[in-house]
Amino acid sequence: MVEVFSGRTLLNKDGEFVDPEEVLRNKVVGIYFSAGWCPPCRDFTPVLCDFYTELVEESETSAQFEIVFISSDKSLDDMVEYYHDMHGDWLALPWSDDYKHELKQRYKITAVPKLVIVKENGDVITDKGRKQIRDRGLACFRSWLDAAEIFQNFKG
Repeated sequence: MVEVFSGRTLLNKDGEFVDPEEVLRNKVVGIYFSAGWCPPCRDFTPVLCDFYTELVEESETSAQFEIVFISSDKSLDDMVEYYHDMHGDWLALPWSDDYKHELKQRYKITAVPKLVIVKENGDVITDKGRKQIRDRGLACFRSWLDAAEIFQNFKG
């Protein structure tokens, strides 16, 4: 389990609350700090959607990867609109959860977009997920998986 979300509740794309213990177990997690008002975010989010779809939804065995969106939007309505219109079928920290501020501090987020790839215990694999996806595509997932030291079922 990604300890970083222990005791928290996450949202799925359908607006349902999910338990991080269940949905993040034995996975590499991308913590995606982003906002709808940010042009570079709106530029990268579709790239991340394609990456996620290929890795998780279209591969023979679903890759051990999940994304959690941490919103820097100015309001709940802005977050919901951005999440539903542009994001993949991944998870989000509820907009009203002030834990996002703690996460921004922990991972030294000074600007968005930022994709931090973490191990189950919350340790950083890389804080350059965005650059790695742009430069290497799906190939970067294998190195994240190796660094995560989790039981692997990925055959890519």
